[in-house]
Amino acid sequence: MRPAALDWSVENCTIARAMEVLGERWTLVVLREVFTGVRRFDDMRVRTGIPRQVLTNRLASLVEQGVLSREPYREPGSRLRHEYRLTEKGLDLWPVLVAVLGWGDRYLADAEGPPLSVTHRDCGAEVRAELRCADGHDVGRPRDVVPSPGPGARRRTP
Repeated sequence: MRPAALDWSVENCTIARAMEVLGERWTLVVLREVFTGVRRFDDMRVRTGIPRQVLTNRLASLVEQGVLSREPYREPGSRLRHEYRLTEKGLDLWPVLVAVLGWGDRYLADAEGPPLSVTHRDCGAEVRAELRCADGHDVGRPRDVVPSPGPGARRRTP
């Protein structure tokens, strides 16, 4: 049976476009750092071991894409420097990071358990990504979802 998805173009696929922004190996590591409060270049470089030029490029790309903003700061007696802050667009990536964290914890954590946990500030319970439809129903399995062309879909031309 031929999948119906073959009738639709992927030229304007938003997953592919998102991966152009997020798909490089170090990008999610940089976002993890900023989400956990590490906002300064030298702190990120030392903590993660990302090569200086790679980190420079990743940060510049995330700023250019509007995921991060560069904010000036000056320590007393030092030159003006910049730290990186999440924009609204960047903050909207939080569920993506939580989902990747959950997947990594399930399949890749060391025997002692995961090295990072995220909890709800108000009650202390673990935070995890869950899917719901627009009407509020839990969607627990991939087979509970039906992919279909969206309003921006284009018919594939032979």
